[in-house]
Amino acid sequence: MNTKLDAIVIGAGSAGLAAVKQISKQTDNFLLINEGPYGTTCARVGCMPSKVLIEAANAFHARHKAEAFGIRGHQNLTIDLPAVMQRVRNLRDRFVKGVLKSTEGLGERSISGRAILLDHQTVKVGSNTFKAKRIILATGSTPIMPKPWMQLGDKILTTDNFFEQKDLPKRMAIIGLGPIGVEIAQALSRLGIDVHAFGKTDQIAGVSDPEIAKTLRTSLESEFSIYTSHEVELTGTAEGVRVEAGPVSIEVDKVLAAVGRKPNVDNLGLDRLGVSLDSRGMPSFDRHTMQIENLPIFIAGDANADVSLLHEAADEGYIAGLNATADDVTCFQRRTPLAVVFSDPGIAAVGVRYSELDQPASLIGSINFATQGRALSAQRNNGLMRIYARQSDGLLLGAEMCCPAAEHMSHLLALAIGRHLTVQDLLGMPFYHPVLEEGLRSALRDIAGQLNGSQRDLVTCSNYEAEALN
Repeated sequence: MNTKLDAIVIGAGSAGLAAVKQISKQTDNFLLINEGPYGTTCARVGCMPSKVLIEAANAFHARHKAEAFGIRGHQNLTIDLPAVMQRVRNLRDRFVKGVLKSTEGLGERSISGRAILLDHQTVKVGSNTFKAKRIILATGSTPIMPKPWMQLGDKILTTDNFFEQKDLPKRMAIIGLGPIGVEIAQALSRLGIDVHAFGKTDQIAGVSDPEIAKTLRTSLESEFSIYTSHEVELTGTAEGVRVEAGPVSIEVDKVLAAVGRKPNVDNLGLDRLGVSLDSRGMPSFDRHTMQIENLPIFIAGDANADVSLLHEAADEGYIAGLNATADDVTCFQRRTPLAVVFSDPGIAAVGVRYSELDQPASLIGSINFATQGRALSAQRNNGLMRIYARQSDGLLLGAEMCCPAAEHMSHLLALAIGRHLTVQDLLGMPFYHPVLEEGLRSALRDIAGQLNGSQRDLVTCSNYEAEALN
């Protein structure tokens, strides 16, 4: 192989593969270096296997609604946990196989091994050294595991090995109430596991709106125990693990550590680049170019610890790939922020979050789905949505929600925010009846009623104040 390359990409995850896709359109003189298994975090141990587990859990949990629909005999349903976990692995393997196809044709342009930066244009892999005009760091991330917890052996799990479990224990503790912790805690509870979830702070799933947070916690606590605002200590016992947090002391069979992920940059050689590193050992970079200071090095995906979401990682890989093969580095406008947690009710944040609002200059519209017609008919009438708009002109700014169909309504709002639409603009579109989106319309009307000025058009239509019509 030519050791004087146009580009080197380190890491074959979502960001790395997106970068390779762009680079390959401009040159064949590149190298992809990957340490560990191929197949991306999302496909192997993240987004996809967790959603397979969630779908199984929700299907089994639906039996609790059967009586309300006049369906009898639901109490006789049982769950085969080994079969559930086998299906998770079967589909996981299918997803990974699909991802692997993207690297099959690279041949000698893809190698396995640990890459180490020798300088801003030189990479060492084993006994081989490669030089390139540009380098992309897309090394991904690893679950955080405090060293004392490692002594628990196979009694403590992370998402890296959780989906390999052939069966599930009767009692589990989830440490960490971020998106991953919430999703898996609820799924396990719905599969019949006795779940206890712990968080260091009161914040759950990244929600910053206090009203949404209150609704979310109440909903989740109806299914499993939640303990927050205390450090967690774990001690191995003959039967399992003792979990202590403040006044709480509970024994479980196994623990899932979901306290976050850290970028895979240790011993990568960032200290040889001549740039300042923060307390985490991370360099500063421009998220609109992915460039590290003024070096011919770009950092994308989980490796930069910015926004650990697949669509963001893919975008960052795309940006890095284009800039790594261009004569001039280009700044790209990033998409509207969007984050979804696949709980029930769903959790989503889009655009500006509550914690980022200029409160005096903003208006908030809300809708409680307890009496929303379509939600009520489907036994999904649980949750709250809050939409934020600029007080001066009704420009949509953002939203946080814990409600039915959050994953879909947040996409509609992301489109509106990205197109710089106002509350009036969005109310000008048709809302079919009966749909859950009529709840979103109610929140928009709440804001419209607070705006200064009077209008005589369809925007000023109000709710019927009747469950069957709203």
